[in-house]
Amino acid sequence: MGVLLDECADRGVPTVVHLDRPFDIAPDAGTTYDVPALARLVRSAAGWLAAAGARPGDRVAIVKDNHWDYDLLACAAVRIGTVPAKLSGTLPPESLAVLLGRLCPAVLVTTADVLDKGHTAGIDLAAACRATVTVDREYPGAAHLGEFRDAAPPPPVRPCADDPLVIMHTSGTTGLPKLVAHSTRTIIGALARVEAGRVPVIGVQRSDTVTTVSAYAHGRTFCWTASVVCLAPRKIVVLTDADPDRADPVLRAHPPTVIEGLPASYVRLQPLTTRLDNAFRDVRLFVSTYDAVHPPTVRSYLAASARRRPLWMQGWGQSETGPITFRFLGRKSASWRNAGHPIPLRTRLRVVDPATLRPVPRGQPGVVQVRTPARCLGYVGEDERFAGKCADAWWNTGDFGVLTRTGSVRLLDREVDTVPGMSCLAAEDAIEDRLDTEIECVVLGRAGALPLPVVVADRTLDPAAWSAAVADLPPMADPLVLAREDVPRTGTGKVRRTALLTALTGNTAPAGSGRWT
Repeated sequence: MGVLLDECADRGVPTVVHLDRPFDIAPDAGTTYDVPALARLVRSAAGWLAAAGARPGDRVAIVKDNHWDYDLLACAAVRIGTVPAKLSGTLPPESLAVLLGRLCPAVLVTTADVLDKGHTAGIDLAAACRATVTVDREYPGAAHLGEFRDAAPPPPVRPCADDPLVIMHTSGTTGLPKLVAHSTRTIIGALARVEAGRVPVIGVQRSDTVTTVSAYAHGRTFCWTASVVCLAPRKIVVLTDADPDRADPVLRAHPPTVIEGLPASYVRLQPLTTRLDNAFRDVRLFVSTYDAVHPPTVRSYLAASARRRPLWMQGWGQSETGPITFRFLGRKSASWRNAGHPIPLRTRLRVVDPATLRPVPRGQPGVVQVRTPARCLGYVGEDERFAGKCADAWWNTGDFGVLTRTGSVRLLDREVDTVPGMSCLAAEDAIEDRLDTEIECVVLGRAGALPLPVVVADRTLDPAAWSAAVADLPPMADPLVLAREDVPRTGTGKVRRTALLTALTGNTAPAGSGRWT
């Protein structure tokens, strides 16, 4: 990864990258890059990190605003033999302090705003780091990136295949995120190399305009970076913000043919699908990862495409494993909650009883376990927790589901959210499909009480419409209506269900055991 862009530039990859705003590490360099320019930026960043004190074997923590330069900085860190750790700038200072304490990075690359938030909370985020570098403006006790602009990069260092290559964190929907370490063999060899193949219909073609709207602090975009540049599409378009009014001009200037986004980003951009001459008219493939996407959203985008048979590819996986299953949805698809089949020749699945951990027959619910060569090396600072989720070569996903007779997986809930006799996720699908006044529905499982439905809406909820929508569903408490900004979320836009339940009820007891969170 340290020389990825150099090698692509040497091969003459003609891809042009368009950004919705300049990189934070190159604020004056504009929003258009070719591959040689990206390679130069990575080389320069390698020199900055080395000048700041990073040495081979060290860790470099990156905490900043959402942008693809997270991955360029990660490539620069790999280039000089250090291990990058990407941490979301949306994490609370208390969480960042714990994660940085586990990492003990030689260099923290961050912003003055992040350090300010820590200071306001009474936390010195730089305390666990040997050196701190800000990319936005000067800050007391930290060096500014401008001090290192002329530093020459050292020669590249090639990492060993099984040594830590990159560290990222899980979404943190149930609490403090876990730090996940991957090697070249797991995240590049077992994931990115497979994705870089030119698969008919779903593979990236040289004529494509590939758009991504993601959370760049997470592991998915590191893997995506490794594959998409090698596939050499005509254009790559990077969106850092899913605000419809800000994204629309960029999407119209560069209409995508392939787009990958966070489920929450698709929800926020959904109003664009109904605009005249919408920007998704030429999309042949929509890709979603991280979390489930509810049926109305998928249908809106597929209907917006003018292609004859557009496809929606849904991936289910985890930071620890990468993609586990995939499925394809078309305009006439019906099996929404089915997570699809395991990736052929690479991934095996089984469902086990949560009490005995023994496999259950197909069709019976239980905890889903996966066996894959892409499984991570471990959790930084939490070896015991990681070992508790391993059973020989099997990894406990912590998801509750059913393995069907055809070998596909039907997801029910996270085990920690499991409610006997119902699937909260299936209830959410049904409610969103039947109501047209809401933005999102979250059904929260509770210990010793009826599940609590929360409707995220920009208007009041019609009681009659609600009653009709839930008439044939398992019993639930009366719904609460919240504005979008009042719902706690992770950096990937997932609802932090535990935090939301605690804020609404004061109840911190999970519906399930929470054993494999």
